[in-house]
This record gives sequence, structure tokens and C-alpha cells, in this order.
Amino acid sequence: MNSLHEGEAREAMRQHLAETKDTNPKDLVGQTKLQTWLVPPSAKIALAEALTDGANKYGPFNWREKGVRATVYIAAAERHVMSFLDGEDLAEDSGVHHLAHAMACFAILLDAIAQGNIVDDRPIKGASPALLKAIHLKNEEKNKAK
Repeated sequence: MNSLHEGEAREAMRQHLAETKDTNPKDLVGQTKLQTWLVPPSAKIALAEALTDGANKYGPFNWREKGVRATVYIAAAERHVMSFLDGEDLAEDSGVHHLAHAMACFAILLDAIAQGNIVDDRPIKGASPALLKAIHLKNEEKNKAK
């Protein structure tokens, strides 16, 4: 998102909050709560479609019954993202958008973490966060020099 759109979005949020009635105690309390309305409805619908596909195959909330291996869902999400990057929008087997399937994988992982039934089979912690940061800083320096 470019800075013009970000500025417009911030201003719209500021105006929305400013229009809240000071006299309504529910408004004052509601402003302090998590703003779930910020999740785009199109994303919720796509996620529900992917989760419905999974529920039809494996049963609803099946991941809560037994532990969820993190790498299984990470690998599935990566396959869906790669398919999308290579130009395929819909999964052949389900007709559901690849990005919706990827969101479902991440949603299941987050739910498994929240439920305490994640099987954390990730490799031993590596250096990728530091490497990515170093490359980002190096690229910023190159861009400043231009």
C-alpha cells in the first residue's frame, strides 16, 4: 500500500472514531475492543469456503481432536501460495481459491496454538530472521545511495 492510501485509510479510521458518540457508554467501551470489522468480508468468505471444503473432507474442527503438526500445515500453505504465484487461482480438487486454502492452513495453526494442541515440529531455530533483516538494511542503504 502506498503512503497516499495509508494516509487516507488512517484519516478514515480517525473520522470513524471521532464520529462515535461521546454520550454513549457502549461506544466508548467498544472503541477499546478488538476491531474485528477490519477483516475484509471477502477474506472471511474465502476462509469459510476453504474451511467448509476441509470440513466436508475431514469433519469440522477435526484439528482440535488430535494434535496438529505445524510443518504439515506450513507445507500445505506453501504449496497453495506457490500454485497461486505460478498463475493458478483455484485448486483443482476443490475449486476453492489457493489463497483461501493458505489462510485456512494458517487459521488452523493459530487455533491449534490457542487450543494448546500444536505439535511444534519446526526445525531448531535458525538465523533467517536476522538474515532477512540484514538484507533489508543492505537494500535500504543501496536505495539511499541512488
